[in-house]
Amino acid sequence: MGDACEMLIAAELTLRGIPALKVPDLWPEYDVIAQPVGREPQRVSVKSCAFKAGSANHIAIRGENFDKFDWLAIVLLDSTEDRRRFYIVPAQVALDASYSAAYRSGRSVRVGDIPKKFAQYEDNFALVP
Repeated sequence: MGDACEMLIAAELTLRGIPALKVPDLWPEYDVIAQPVGREPQRVSVKSCAFKAGSANHIAIRGENFDKFDWLAIVLLDSTEDRRRFYIVPAQVALDASYSAAYRSGRSVRVGDIPKKFAQYEDNFALVP
């Protein structure tokens, strides 16, 4: 599922005018590199999870690598509505909205909170901060 969602984010960015590609598997710190016109290349870390309202699942964010990507792309696979939801969030915004999860060696965001916390970044394929 992870590789498919990484390819999906790269494809959606490209189709919306920002050329992007998935980096090779096991690439450290980020999963997709995107090149907006007139801007520096943007590093995107992709996380995916099944979603249902009230979910107790979490998206883990590795704190020690947080300064090594520019965007956190979250793909929520909502089987109840048979759709995908995309949130492309500036790394610092995602960090500020996360909580310490020492048992995960980093920080996390509760999946059920993502639609509310990151509403303004849903479908943010233009990579607008």
